[in-house]
Amino acid sequence: MSHSSTNVTIQRVPRLPFIDTLRGVALIAMATYHFTWDLEFFHYLEAGTATHGWLKIYARGIASTFLFLVGFSLVLAHSNGIRWQSFIKRLGMVAGAALLISVGTYIALPDQWIFFGILHNIAVSSLIALAFLRLPPLITGLVAVLLLGGMIADNWVQPGVLSFPLFDSRWLAWIGFAEAIPRSNDYVPLFPWFSAVLFGVAAAGLCLRHGVFAYVERLQQKPNLLTKAGRHSLLFYLLHQPILIACVYLASLVIPPPAPDLVSGYERDCRPSCEAQGNDAGLCERFCGCTARALGGQSLLQPLYRGEINLEGDERVNKIVQECSIQSR
Repeated sequence: MSHSSTNVTIQRVPRLPFIDTLRGVALIAMATYHFTWDLEFFHYLEAGTATHGWLKIYARGIASTFLFLVGFSLVLAHSNGIRWQSFIKRLGMVAGAALLISVGTYIALPDQWIFFGILHNIAVSSLIALAFLRLPPLITGLVAVLLLGGMIADNWVQPGVLSFPLFDSRWLAWIGFAEAIPRSNDYVPLFPWFSAVLFGVAAAGLCLRHGVFAYVERLQQKPNLLTKAGRHSLLFYLLHQPILIACVYLASLVIPPPAPDLVSGYERDCRPSCEAQGNDAGLCERFCGCTARALGGQSLLQPLYRGEINLEGDERVNKIVQECSIQSR
């Protein structure tokens, strides 16, 4: 029996334009979501609009898509063995961009700076996911299901079952088990979001085993604008927000936004957060109304939304919270 008949070599999958196009579509979706965030930041939309309702679901769907494609692309790039030089180069670029985001937001928004956003997650998840590249796809998929099940249990079955005060600091909150999550404009903790990466690894592994990539390659053979955006996703990510913010700022000079209703926006943000801690709706309504009136009376709502107040150390805010906690019971 010949040597070639006793060993099966998995050929490296060529870059698939269709996958880059999907990533490009996700980038456009991300930009549209961030545009709503920018409109809210400049007070064209009510406070809390971008983080509630269908926009919250939209944002989570976009993040899940990106992380799924991270896992999927990892298999495509390293199907015939890990290409360490290429991997380390890419990891360094993503980690460097994540650090740039952290430093930039710490300077601009010190109370809401991004300590572990989507880029941080991609960097760490990509490294950990290497351990799953040679595992059977079904095992990888099972681990992903278990992680997803933990999220469902922690959020809906028994809220807080996987949340612990030990992880509340930013040094540990990135893992995903914090009880009181630090404020941040982009928070994508390792768990449960790593499950999306593993689903991508498992899906690509199954496609590789069953020859699906030959079909995917035929779906699109010529690149388009979305394909090109997907191939340069990191550059797109870094540039799109400064451009969008500049556009909205220029628009605000011509068409100023209406005066924001900070009280109603605060209450809309406050109630879900209060109820998520196990308090009943009536108590939360009273508490949030009380704190909104007190913060407004001391002219603290606007600096609060601007990120100019450190919630953990501001004595004025702590006093208001204590007094309203007593009055609301």
